[in-house]
Amino acid sequence: MSTKTDGINTITVFGAGLMGAGIAQVSAQAGLKVILTDVTDKALENGLNIINKSVARVGKKQQPDDIEGFTQKVLANITTTTDAEQAVASTDLVCEAIIESIKVKRDLFSFLDKKAGANTIFASNTSSLGISEIAENCTEERKALFGGLHFFNPVPAMKLVEVVRTNKTSDATYQALFDVTKRMGKVPVACKDTPGFIVNRLLVPYLLEAARMIDRGDATKEDIDIAMKLGAGYPMGPFELLDYIGLDTTQFIAEGWVDKAKSGVLPEALVAPTSSIADLVNKGELGRKSGKGFYDYSNAKK
Repeated sequence: MSTKTDGINTITVFGAGLMGAGIAQVSAQAGLKVILTDVTDKALENGLNIINKSVARVGKKQQPDDIEGFTQKVLANITTTTDAEQAVASTDLVCEAIIESIKVKRDLFSFLDKKAGANTIFASNTSSLGISEIAENCTEERKALFGGLHFFNPVPAMKLVEVVRTNKTSDATYQALFDVTKRMGKVPVACKDTPGFIVNRLLVPYLLEAARMIDRGDATKEDIDIAMKLGAGYPMGPFELLDYIGLDTTQFIAEGWVDKAKSGVLPEALVAPTSSIADLVNKGELGRKSGKGFYDYSNAKK
């Protein structure tokens, strides 16, 4: 078993939602051949619409005299299919950006392990699940070719990518993942396969403690947001950011860390539950995407 030495030129992206479409877009803009894959034609159509609009905005800045030409050049690098086996038949890299379910991800990669080429690299865009856990049902040979590529939303605008290494990931695989993210115009950082990697390991406890301040009545959400923006220089306060991320997403990540805290991998205080987030999630008030969270967005411009 050996990783491709001539670099990654074709990438298959599983999941045509916001994250998958964004990964497909930056890959296509970098000249990579992209195979965008999802379970329905409707999902793929939606993903292409997201890409089309986003690429046009990029073209307006990079090639204002020929936005359509720029857009068509990027889109020419993207093909779509609902056939998972066909999607990995001759690809160099598989990047998964589907639902944050350990079972669904494991099942997908277990299937792809049998269908992809022996040297195809696998990567997950997960933000909260362990890469080793996702790769659990793959062969030992594939585990050496397995890592994490955690992009940030919105992918076309956010420069950071966390490149996650398990204790099985080979040096060649890790270098290939670094190189391809640089080719996409991103800034990769190295991290181990630990809960939350770098960003969420620091960010989620911060957000949860802000919510616990509300639980305790320490301060109002408005004053906490103002304090962090003006006192720490953050572009958004924690409650504005929670609403932007989605309260259900934050709760899902925190709940996933509870078992790890019980086993001693994380300090329990970092993931202690918060009633303020739980109450809003139970009411379906998930933040910006639902029109209301800690703040009300019902009158905000769509």
